Amino acid sequence: MAGEEFRAKTDRLLRSVDPYRRGYRGERHPFTPDRSALLVIDMQRFFTDESSHAFVTDAPLVAENIGKLVESYRSRGLPVIFTRHALLDDEPPGIMGTWWSDNLRTSDPQSEIVDDLLPLPDEQVVRKTRYSAFIGTDLEHLLRSKGIERLLITGVMTHLCCESTARDAFMRDFEVFFVIDGTASSDDDLHESSLRCLTDGFVTPVTTEEVLGCMRG
Repeated sequence: MAGEEFRAKTDRLLRSVDPYRRGYRGERHPFTPDRSALLVIDMQRFFTDESSHAFVTDAPLVAENIGKLVESYRSRGLPVIFTRHALLDDEPPGIMGTWWSDNLRTSDPQSEIVDDLLPLPDEQVVRKTRYSAFIGTDLEHLLRSKGIERLLITGVMTHLCCESTARDAFMRDFEVFFVIDGTASSDDDLHESSLRCLTDGFVTPVTTEEVLGCMRG
């Protein structure tokens, strides 16, 4: 998908989620960079490499936008936290092992984060084995220790790991901002329906440019 098409798609999605917004939420929960962290979910070769059966079509364009946000956060000295979905070689997968036809292991090169978004040596990478980045990890402790109050969520897939993490963050009293053109799913309908549900109950939808504008302002 060309960049112009992707921008048109983003505009359409903004119109799609608009009925689920509440005007007062923008006043009570505006995005501000202070006390925020950028969460980059599962931008791994498994989802971003065209040779992978799990390739997400919009992943390359989403990666470009995430890269802009990562650069902006780094320039302001704000936390960027990455997740990597992968099981240890001897780790049981639980129900996800039977739900899906394969399981991503740490020894598999496709489990590695894509080169264009490689974490810096001092940036945190949270290894997870469930959809939500909060389950079985120290993510909440990490955020609390940094004084984080709001999360900016990007990555893949919208309706699985991104949505599950966003819901769990909200339940833990974090303000959650969800980047419409910085997230993607394997299916456009799943992406859109997830955005609608999240906008109604859990997140404030934003675009990359909106966030960058706030960062510059």
